[in-house]
Amino acid sequence: MKSSGCIDQILVSSQYTLKEVFRLLDKTGDSVLLLVDNNGILQRTVTDGDIRRLLLAGFDLNDTLTQLPEKNPITVEAGISDSDALTVMNKYEVSQLPAIDGNGRPVALYLRSDIQPRILLSIPHMGELEKKYVEDAFQSNWIAPQGPNVDGFEQEIAEYVKTGHAAAVSSGTAAIHLALRLLNVGVGDTVFCSSFTFVASASPILYQGAQPVFIDSEPDTWNMSPQALERAFQASIATGQKPKAVIVVHLYGQSAKISEIMTICDCYNVPVIEDAAESLGGLYKGRHTGTFGKFGIFSFNGNKIITTSGGGMLISEDRASIERARYLATQARMSEPHYEHTELGYNYRMSNVLAGIGRGQLAVLDERVSARRKIFAHYKQSLSDIDCLEWMPEPAGDYSNRWLTAVRLNHEKTDIRPSDIIAKLSYFNIEARHLWKPMHLQPLFSGAPYFYHSDVDFCKCLFETGFCLPSGSSMREDEIGFVVRKIKDIIGSW
Repeated sequence: MKSSGCIDQILVSSQYTLKEVFRLLDKTGDSVLLLVDNNGILQRTVTDGDIRRLLLAGFDLNDTLTQLPEKNPITVEAGISDSDALTVMNKYEVSQLPAIDGNGRPVALYLRSDIQPRILLSIPHMGELEKKYVEDAFQSNWIAPQGPNVDGFEQEIAEYVKTGHAAAVSSGTAAIHLALRLLNVGVGDTVFCSSFTFVASASPILYQGAQPVFIDSEPDTWNMSPQALERAFQASIATGQKPKAVIVVHLYGQSAKISEIMTICDCYNVPVIEDAAESLGGLYKGRHTGTFGKFGIFSFNGNKIITTSGGGMLISEDRASIERARYLATQARMSEPHYEHTELGYNYRMSNVLAGIGRGQLAVLDERVSARRKIFAHYKQSLSDIDCLEWMPEPAGDYSNRWLTAVRLNHEKTDIRPSDIIAKLSYFNIEARHLWKPMHLQPLFSGAPYFYHSDVDFCKCLFETGFCLPSGSSMREDEIGFVVRKIKDIIGSW
């Protein structure tokens, strides 16, 4: 709460120009100013949104706040408790609340961000073991992108997912790029890729000068459709342009139908890269995602189920390929007594410090998965009476890590849109987010071939109807309960 001593800094009169207001908002770092009359009595609040609306209406930066429409401010009496102020904010869906004295003069400003910290979508969940490994790196002065933590992290990941070999790199994107390079994907080649995913799944295809071909999702997993994949193969064979690789994504922690996908790809003798960036700890029929294809990749970005702050891992049963990946990721430096390079390499190796964080995080991965699964179950059970909500499925035999709680709206039962829910949750300092916008709808990939699951563009439907809820493994039950109550309020009052 801003006290009376700070309030003077955000008071403006009707003679302030729009430019002056913008400058004051920028200087104070506040999201709101208080417009008062000549007697210091509060007239209304002023936000940057109010100024933008005036500019869009044709007013000039040199116009004054006299152009603002009258607006009775929502206020409270000075001295109320934070909890009472928050109740008023929730009632009127505001994030700033002026407190006035008996004469109508502002004496304080309650801010939602001070009273109720923002509930974020997916934040890092750090423990104590990470510090030990990082301290070891400092004590030994192993800071560079080599060292015992890197070796240990690679070995421990390989043992955890029960695969042969692993290479720790700077990001999941780097791991996909290396996989494509190892498969000799180049200019003129095509690569099949899930359309419903984050851009990092597909961008490395362009790095190699190849052409992406996007594959729709299917309803059972929201991941790559085997039917669409088969049609894409048939079309490619007919044109003599068989793909060099297939990138299948296990989205939001849920495995794709990997057995069916592997059967199809094996039939056409095309290698599979599993983008398991979001699904570490997830299982398909008892086996870890990322271990079915020629290569698997994981991400340890700051919002993932475990994190190194930024990093990734390339895994494979092929020892020679992983050794070559490490070589390419270290600028393709030859083993000479001087710097010798005969081919293009990359600066993709993970540092020993970050690998130490990863080792500490990996030790509690199963706990993190369990926590996120409980959060998903809590949401689903608590909101089970809202029949327009449809939750991301988990087929029998699968075990999703539930990295994010993903849900969609049945538009036959409601006309509320994800953007409405996301915007209204934001009023209450709750971060929610749209599902991924499919790659075939992205301007970057305009014109890329795309194969539907059926007569409906399913992943487009998912994007238009779905959203993600806060899912961090460190979320408290009261935070989950607050999100649940707000969703019920929003949908119930629609």
